[in-house]
Amino acid sequence: MTWRVVYYSEKVRTTVLGLPSGILADYLRIVDLLLEHGAELGMPHSRALGQGLFELRPRGREGIGRVLYCTAVGETIIVLHSFVKKTQGAPQQDLQIARKRMKEVRQHG
Repeated sequence: MTWRVVYYSEKVRTTVLGLPSGILADYLRIVDLLLEHGAELGMPHSRALGQGLFELRPRGREGIGRVLYCTAVGETIIVLHSFVKKTQGAPQQDLQIARKRMKEVRQHG
């Protein structure tokens, strides 16, 4: 299987690549693992959030990031949303954004 990563939009790509440098470096390392092992990479790098939504869990000296994604037909990983954690657990607003985007991707995919 050959996995590939695509971004929901150019804005999402820009936001992800704009993560603080330490978090971004860990994200890029985790993406390499994701491409090698597939969408269900597992802890500590990735975690299922239910209903086909997953999170990547990059860390850096600046804190903890989250990059939310889903999969599509053909071994495609779609990055939906990202943020730097400020609280325990993922904020509901961020989860809602990712779930809305995932629904759009699956309807039009």
